[in-house]
Amino acid sequence: MDFGLLLSFRNPPPGRVPFTEIYRKHFDIAALAEDLGYNTIWLTEHHFIDDGYAPSLLPIAAAIAARTRRIRIGTFVILLPLHNALRIAEDAATVDIISNGRFDLGVGQGYRIPEFVGFDIPRRERGPRLEEGAEVIWRVWTEKDVTFEGRFNKLTNVTVVPGPVQKPHPPIWLAARGPKSIARAARNGYHLMGTGPVEQQQVYDAALRECGRDPDNFFIAHPRTVFVAARREKAWDAAEAGAHYMMSCYGKWFAEANDLPGDQGVAGLPPVGKLRDSDTASFFGEPLIIGTPDDAIEMIENYNRRTRLTHLVMIMALPGTDPAKVAASMKLFAKEVLPHFRRRGRAQAKRS
Repeated sequence: MDFGLLLSFRNPPPGRVPFTEIYRKHFDIAALAEDLGYNTIWLTEHHFIDDGYAPSLLPIAAAIAARTRRIRIGTFVILLPLHNALRIAEDAATVDIISNGRFDLGVGQGYRIPEFVGFDIPRRERGPRLEEGAEVIWRVWTEKDVTFEGRFNKLTNVTVVPGPVQKPHPPIWLAARGPKSIARAARNGYHLMGTGPVEQQQVYDAALRECGRDPDNFFIAHPRTVFVAARREKAWDAAEAGAHYMMSCYGKWFAEANDLPGDQGVAGLPPVGKLRDSDTASFFGEPLIIGTPDDAIEMIENYNRRTRLTHLVMIMALPGTDPAKVAASMKLFAKEVLPHFRRRGRAQAKRS
């Protein structure tokens, strides 16, 4: 299993600091993650959020690539309908060059209504724009003199120079929540970025098989909120406010978008201080992994038994959480949790 950290560069009140400091400290987290042996840094995009939720991922990815040497860097996700697909292909290829082939491109259709209003993109077009844009990126990464006549993109004799380092191209992921978008990822042969529930993996794998593809050849990434400390209460004390803030935001955004059944009911949360005692302490349908290293091992093992998971995307750098406490959680997880799964992985490799 690939263990990665999600960075959102959020700067919420009441502890708001200059954004130069937020970016510097997040870059420090990325460098520390490499030193501690994590596999991937994932970056996440939104627009027009008052806490500064990262709106421009490829410059951030390039900065992390220039500071690191081994850790992979991926987008979870770029909201492709809001961008020019050819520009994304060129900029992502440049990040792949700067990183010497360590880049993963994850794209999604988006859902927040203010983003589509702000960019003047009809929200009803987001699915077709995503599918067509991903095809444009794949083609200009693998072909020369590309001519393409689509609904939203027109290319004439286009060759991306310089192209990406990875051949035939960097891994391409599609984010999906509902059955229709999950089937789109399988139909086009892209890896899946889900939101947690095990049913998504089941739908994806079934769709891959229907398309004549072997699920073992495709990755699945899911985000989970993860934070560890020596004592369970200490972990909750450090992480609860940030987790509550994050969950409140997503609950509001999903309720406003109302894309899937149940989205209207995700906005209600107990107050800070009560989240740890609540049966609703879950994010994207799965419980928060907040506690001791043993708690984390048990919960990740349980999750891995219930679903096929290749990449665990850990939301540990929670909005507004003291970076020193995030670093302490990262170090403890790397010391006591990562070795458990690395030993298990080596044992499975020997058996196979």
